[in-house]
Amino acid sequence: MARFVFITGGVVSSLGKGLATAALGALLQARGYTVRLRKLDPYLNVDPGTMSPFEHGEVFVTDDGAETDLDIGHYERFTHVSARATDSISAGRVYSNVLEKERRGDYLGKTIQVIPHVTDEIKAFIRIGEDEVDFMLCEIGGTVGDIEGLPFFEAIRQFSQERPDGQCIFVHLTLLPFNKASSELKTKPTQHSVKEMRSIGIMPHVLVCRSDCPIPETERRKIALFCNVRPDRIIGAQDLDWIYDAPLAYHREGLDQAVLDAFRIEPCPKPDLSVWEDVSDRVHNAEGEVRVAIVGKYTRLEDAYKSIAEALVHGGMCNRVRVKADWVDAEVFENGGDVTGRLAGYDAVLIPGGFGKRGTDGMIAAARFARERGVPYFGICLGMQLAVIEAARNLGNIKLADSEEFALDTDSSLSDFDPVIYHLKEWVDGNSTVRRRIDDDKGGTMRLGAYKAILGPDTRVARIYEATSIFERHRHRFEVDLRYRDRLESCGLRFSGMSPDGRLPEIIELTDHPWYIGVQFHPELKSRPFDPHPLFRDFIRAAVEQSRLV
Repeated sequence: MARFVFITGGVVSSLGKGLATAALGALLQARGYTVRLRKLDPYLNVDPGTMSPFEHGEVFVTDDGAETDLDIGHYERFTHVSARATDSISAGRVYSNVLEKERRGDYLGKTIQVIPHVTDEIKAFIRIGEDEVDFMLCEIGGTVGDIEGLPFFEAIRQFSQERPDGQCIFVHLTLLPFNKASSELKTKPTQHSVKEMRSIGIMPHVLVCRSDCPIPETERRKIALFCNVRPDRIIGAQDLDWIYDAPLAYHREGLDQAVLDAFRIEPCPKPDLSVWEDVSDRVHNAEGEVRVAIVGKYTRLEDAYKSIAEALVHGGMCNRVRVKADWVDAEVFENGGDVTGRLAGYDAVLIPGGFGKRGTDGMIAAARFARERGVPYFGICLGMQLAVIEAARNLGNIKLADSEEFALDTDSSLSDFDPVIYHLKEWVDGNSTVRRRIDDDKGGTMRLGAYKAILGPDTRVARIYEATSIFERHRHRFEVDLRYRDRLESCGLRFSGMSPDGRLPEIIELTDHPWYIGVQFHPELKSRPFDPHPLFRDFIRAAVEQSRLV
């Protein structure tokens, strides 16, 4: 039966609970334990699938098609444990489940209340798969004191009381702000945060304190005294240059040892940190640098493309180079923007996913620049579709080539253009066929999760993957229309990957270009620092070669 670690946060949001949870999971793995990581979010959206990237960052998709918080991506990248739909839940999903049960009469006419019905639903979620691993790490989103988080804190309090002694511990992440006027770290916000936790019946066993500098011994003793936490379980968490230094940094501070001590596990297995030492070495001892322009529409918030940014870093690690990714707003290339002048100094261009018409003309211009100049180009999801539109217009002489999505976005008539990209109406999922209408609800209605693709045996992507059959994660509702396939392939745009039934294009590549690939799926979601995705690994290799030509 699993031991449970509940990770909570206080003082302010965005302190790095997700990263701390992921790093702790990696450290427990390094000691030979199996782990599963979960995220419980207090927001009322059923999932983040319909949120703007500016609101919540990227949506991370699991193999089984769940749209989850970006912290799930951290969990996967640090532990290499593929998340499932049961590893992420929101208050919206909890309340939805409770209300569905009430409508069915499952509660036998009782009055439905937050306690016990909502908290019972949360506890049932926490228990899923508890016999599968040694440790279950559950991160509670938000900050203690937030009204929407109260049912979750009450649920984990109840859960810990219902379990045998020593089966649950609480790790609380707080902030130690530095007061420049007095040149000291202030412990009072942490004291109040722990007081808030204690007022709702939760006593932290371990404190992780974010700060700009090391915690002096006097402040450490003060925190221990007023927060009733042992000094050796107060873990400093200073800012890092690279997130992949986090496991080693937390180990040096004693986080994994503190957690095992809190569970009274003796003797503790010694950790094997060689994997993370190698990752750190590759990051800090790079032998060169390449510049990649990410031309997108959500560039004002880097978290909107978090997995892409990390996958580029992974590709750089295995090529022993540092990747300098510059975020370029696609709209600067519209209305006469200087594409050549802006992109000429880059070694590669990447166009990521997105939704809607805004910025697409600029991305199409960037795709054309990369095609005509022989610059390595990687189009992901929307980036693939825009590469197809650009090729159709400028190589295939389909001057009105466009996407049905953009027509809907601008209320244009479908008769005004050639829809080389169309709304995906049906696809095969296992042994069943999924059908969608364009006016369906937005939430959870895209083609989501891992699907199989067949690669042409003599294609660039088959050589990169060293396989002719792959599984990749999808999140989209528009596809390339195969009615234009022959016209496009005659111009050199090869459909090098297809769905098993041959009906859905998965990958395109230019045959007479150094590196020009578009994929309908999201390969960045499966990239890891110690196991880079093949496409990102080869994309950065091509960028390195391009840098040597300049």
